[in-house]
Amino acid sequence: MKKTSIGFALVGFAAVLLLNTACLEKKQAAKADDGTVRIEGAMRGEEEARFQEIVRIFNEKNPQFHVTYEGSPDFEVQIQVETQANTPPDIAAIAQPGTMKRFADAGYLKPLDADVVAAIDANYAPVWKELGSYKGQVYGLFHRVNAKSFVWYNKKEWAKRGYEIPKTWDELRSLEEKMVADGVTPWAVGFESAAATGWPGTDWLEDMMLRTAGPDMYDKWVSHEIKFNDPAVLNALQYCGEVFLNDKYVYGGTANIVSLNYGDSIKLLFENPPKAMMNRQGNFITNFMQQEIQDNLEENVGVFALPGVDEKWGTPVLGGGDEFVAFTDKPGVKEFMEFLTTWEACAPMARIGGSLFPHKNQNFDDYGNSLEREIAKILVNASVFRFDGSDLMPTEVGSGSFWTGMVNYVTGAEDAETCLKVIDETWPQ
Repeated sequence: MKKTSIGFALVGFAAVLLLNTACLEKKQAAKADDGTVRIEGAMRGEEEARFQEIVRIFNEKNPQFHVTYEGSPDFEVQIQVETQANTPPDIAAIAQPGTMKRFADAGYLKPLDADVVAAIDANYAPVWKELGSYKGQVYGLFHRVNAKSFVWYNKKEWAKRGYEIPKTWDELRSLEEKMVADGVTPWAVGFESAAATGWPGTDWLEDMMLRTAGPDMYDKWVSHEIKFNDPAVLNALQYCGEVFLNDKYVYGGTANIVSLNYGDSIKLLFENPPKAMMNRQGNFITNFMQQEIQDNLEENVGVFALPGVDEKWGTPVLGGGDEFVAFTDKPGVKEFMEFLTTWEACAPMARIGGSLFPHKNQNFDDYGNSLEREIAKILVNASVFRFDGSDLMPTEVGSGSFWTGMVNYVTGAEDAETCLKVIDETWPQ
């Protein structure tokens, strides 16, 4: 081994040793005060400040407990080290469903208390309980979530042209044709994102997999139980191709997709005159709109769910979220988890803006604007929700060959069959 390698190894060992020492100190501190409930997660900065307000409300209502939250930029590594050292927090907020399943398999997690499960049944659509379950037990509880399956449009321009929101895929196809007949371009699509160019295309394909193949096939695709080039995936990609490969449907034609930045693509809808009529993107895209549009979102911007294809899947939603899991069943854990199922634990963050929640018992008027209210209603009504597939795939695929494959597909470097076959071949054995 080279000297430098030994040095790095020693540094890494020292870092783990320090982290283990810190974990032990935390565990000892928690033992000294049985009312203390430690929560850890990746939320930091403004996100952490907002969640700390939720913690404060709980502590004021339940003075017999003292809940604390600590955010870490290295949370994913830290939680692995802590569990292996037998010093985990009482509760953790994790962003990857696979992490929950690995911890449950290893015996680190406690199934949620029956009262918490009853609260989930009462306050969430069944899909959220399913996402938090593993091998017949409920381990995860969802709080704040984000979503991507939305179509944005220029409200004033649509009103002027008399366009109506499509509720089905066939209605969307008819609207696209009407727009072309009117001499306007239906879609603004941008894949450019520096080193991450191509990721917006992966979201399109994931959305179409949910709409055409359904959640079970989607799960098998994401976990490689079916090949990446399975006929179901090819069918979904061909739906994407109806838009991507039609020069009449995309601003600048197909050749412009890879060079157009995803953040700039939304601006095209609000130019004078607009250069395109629709943009499919997540709820974060409002931050990329022109400032004068952001200053009055409700007046200028409309949004609707990307329509479903197969009626039995309804209108699926693609996104992510914070899943809270319990490593202990000490007093206060059950009570805090049950609190998270209530709207009281969400409303302060909803009022600030930038956060969405799937709770059925929510007051939509607490959201700061009509756009977030509409998006929240789409979330609540979704019978199918799945996490971003590329985030769940191995790095070599999810943030590698999948990105480049979508680029190669829209540029014509690879046809649909070749594109998917090449991606499948990169899946680690």
